[in-house]
Amino acid sequence: MTLFSAPDDPWSHRTRIVLAEKGIGIDIVSVEPGRFPEDLLDLNPYHSVPTLVDRDLVLYDSRVIIEYLDERFPHPPLMPVDPVTRAQFRVALYRIERDWYALARQIDQEPDRKQTVKLRKILRDTIVQGADLFKVKPYFMSDEFSLVDASIAPILWRLPHYEIDLGPQAQAIEKYARTVFARPAFREALSGHEQEMRLL
Repeated sequence: MTLFSAPDDPWSHRTRIVLAEKGIGIDIVSVEPGRFPEDLLDLNPYHSVPTLVDRDLVLYDSRVIIEYLDERFPHPPLMPVDPVTRAQFRVALYRIERDWYALARQIDQEPDRKQTVKLRKILRDTIVQGADLFKVKPYFMSDEFSLVDASIAPILWRLPHYEIDLGPQAQAIEKYARTVFARPAFREALSGHEQEMRLL
């Protein structure tokens, strides 16, 4: 198995977190945007990362990849068994991608400083709106680490990089973040570039 991964994007980061949580030995090829190796260009019609190659199977959407890894390597499970809770977690994944990840991409790509400040505020407010959900359990709506946590963590880790301070009303989120960031698998999954985004 080979994972083509960018050293600094949250989509690649969450995939590396899942690999580390499951202790999967895999060849990780670090790829800089715009400088993709020829074999990746041939494998993935969208020329995007992360891209997972498992024998003849090629996957190139991070959510598809992390769900595949969870099913292919079932221990430890990173999604609940109960169909209702599993569906709720999938909705949470969808919302995180649509609301948080989309804004993170816009912040990274926006050349206009004024517009970037506006986008940062929207992302901050969006994250803080969900503060109560982080009070209930040690992980997101769960006693166990899940794919949802693997998806939330890369954005929370990047907040200093985005110059976002959640403020005092987000104490539950800060506590949650410290719990996730302390996990050995999270530390192992960080690229050198990601380590520089905040002081360890």
